[in-house]
Amino acid sequence: MSAPAASTPGRVVLARRRVGDRIGDALLHGLTAAAALAALVLVGLLAYELIRQAWPAITKFGLGFVTSRAWDPVKSNFGALDFIYGTALTSFVAVLLAAPLAIAIALFLSELAPRGVRGVVGSLVELLAAIPSVVIGLWGIFVLGPFVKDHLGPFLDRTLGFIPLFSGKPQLTGYLPAVIVLTIMILPITASVARELFLGVPQDVEEAALALGTTRWEMIRGVVLPHTRSGLVAAVMLGLGRAVGEAIAVTQVIGDTLGIHVSLFQNGDTLASRIASQYQAAATNIHIAALVYLALVLLVFSLLTNIAAQLIVRRFEFQRAGGG
Repeated sequence: MSAPAASTPGRVVLARRRVGDRIGDALLHGLTAAAALAALVLVGLLAYELIRQAWPAITKFGLGFVTSRAWDPVKSNFGALDFIYGTALTSFVAVLLAAPLAIAIALFLSELAPRGVRGVVGSLVELLAAIPSVVIGLWGIFVLGPFVKDHLGPFLDRTLGFIPLFSGKPQLTGYLPAVIVLTIMILPITASVARELFLGVPQDVEEAALALGTTRWEMIRGVVLPHTRSGLVAAVMLGLGRAVGEAIAVTQVIGDTLGIHVSLFQNGDTLASRIASQYQAAATNIHIAALVYLALVLLVFSLLTNIAAQLIVRRFEFQRAGGG
């Protein structure tokens, strides 16, 4: 008879805890669901407002706006193709440059650097992410532009001029300075995320691989990179999203001109740069609507990029789980 009596208080306490847990669970579900719903509502309201403001341009130009190369405020004739091309070119080339550099920095800081160096270099990399974009743009005007025109551009033309990307006469502004500026801006973000991913690899797994006789490089190639590849794709796509939406720094160095050019030495423009440079000076309602239409195209571009990133990440996770 003593055992049931002794267990009765415990059951009461357990019942009380379960009531509190149920209330806490309900609050947790409610708060998290509200936060998720708020994010969806915010995106929906943003898209609705862009569509509403761009409606005059949407009704006048339709989907042909995306494939048109015209941009003439005097004749009220607008199109987005040149800016879509400039956005895609500068963003993807910047990611191609930044991704291997960021992964190399992250590997050095997490696997190879002495302990005393890791904190200093890691802090400097993170500090680079805190520099305002307008400051990087000014640096691009006064330092990077002359360097590209007088040194880097001629060198690339002499050595790689047979490739259309590096043919032509280098200038103070153009795609190449914009690509370098974007590379600098997305490098610390990608490197910081990649570093945290590498530090999250179980230490015993790395030590087991080294104990089996693998070299440091073989351990990184066979253990660290496969363990973090889905996260690395997400980190690279995060950098791509930053590059796609960057406006101020790119506006200062890209040249702000129309045209679709293969050479990185030519001037051009991007979606975000065109919006930033002309919105305040837009004189007509259709001009403003066309700029908002560019913002809507940029939003769709960003959403498609994120969807592609999610599909790639899921594919890697599926392969990692042994699904083929």
